[in-house]
Amino acid sequence: VKPILSATRANWVAVREYNGQDLLYFTNLLGWRCGVESIRFAVNDDALAPLEHEPCHEDEANPNAIHAEDILPYLAFPLGSVEKVQVEVAFPDGSSSTGEYTRKAVMIR
Repeated sequence: VKPILSATRANWVAVREYNGQDLLYFTNLLGWRCGVESIRFAVNDDALAPLEHEPCHEDEANPNAIHAEDILPYLAFPLGSVEKVQVEVAFPDGSSSTGEYTRKAVMIR
């Protein structure tokens, strides 16, 4: 998983303006969550916080599938408020990778 996430670091997050809010998507990371120890994120200058996500479904053919309806692959913020995002992914081997993103770089149009 680490090589895949390293290759897709530019796509770890995305921001979309929708229904009067900024939606911050973590879909790419959550698709690989079974291979990571933890995911933490910060918006603007906030401190890093854990990203809540559903567990792996190890008893299923697609353990990374997203089924939960109460834990969405995005977080909502006030419209225009997400200016930058920092992400830290920890791996089971004790290593970690980080990514920093500006709104302009990850905006979905």
